[in-house]
Amino acid sequence: MNIFLYLDKNTWIHRLDPRTKIIGTIILFIACLCFNHPLYMGCLTIGIIFIGISSKSEKNIWRLRFLILLLFLFSTVLWPFFLNGKTPLLIFGLLKLSKESLLYGLAMGIRLSTFVIIGLILLSTTRNEDLTNGLIRMGLPYPIAFAISTALRLVPTFAGAGAIIIQAQISRGLDLESGNIFRRASKFIQQAIPLFIYAIRYTNLLAIALESKGFDPGSKRTLYYEPHMKRIDFIILTILTLFLGFLIYLRIGLGLGAIIPERL
Repeated sequence: MNIFLYLDKNTWIHRLDPRTKIIGTIILFIACLCFNHPLYMGCLTIGIIFIGISSKSEKNIWRLRFLILLLFLFSTVLWPFFLNGKTPLLIFGLLKLSKESLLYGLAMGIRLSTFVIIGLILLSTTRNEDLTNGLIRMGLPYPIAFAISTALRLVPTFAGAGAIIIQAQISRGLDLESGNIFRRASKFIQQAIPLFIYAIRYTNLLAIALESKGFDPGSKRTLYYEPHMKRIDFIILTILTLFLGFLIYLRIGLGLGAIIPERL
């Protein structure tokens, strides 16, 4: 089972400088914050999905489809109960639902799912080493970049260990399919104990390995790979910046794409 998110493909996004991909990801995150109308958010999400398809990242998006769906459903269901709109649809005691709050909740569900898709595209098209290198080239202190790199390495490692633990328990007769959803969830919680012990042991061994090699996060570093910004990188960043400016103009200048408030 491949537990790593990076996909070794030869697409136009893979060939971009890691700094371009990091800055582009930040710009797309900001673009998603411009609107809280489901129609505008949906159009933006469709465009980002096309970017994911062109970068051949749809495999990872499909792998995490259930997580994306759960985030969408929880956000869509919960947000309407915390907002008030002008067009009430249902009043049940202290609970009030309105047309505006439902549309806002739908937009928030789309936004949260889009955030995950954007992050998946970045991790699917950028090696962990290149991502760390790009952060350092952008001026991020090495200790922080190293911590981010280590965290990205540990997540798939723990995910693989969790999968191995569950498969080992199934081979010993553990039944994860019977019972209702709560009973099945409780069986997965029990598998967290050996995973927690493995995480403590692994992080301890990692600390010992770094110490034995004389690791000093404050020392000056030299990097084997030195990325260089090309013309296509500047073109992509210019297009994304202009696109973000256009979205901000639509939101602030024309007051479009907003359910609550209707206009800034």
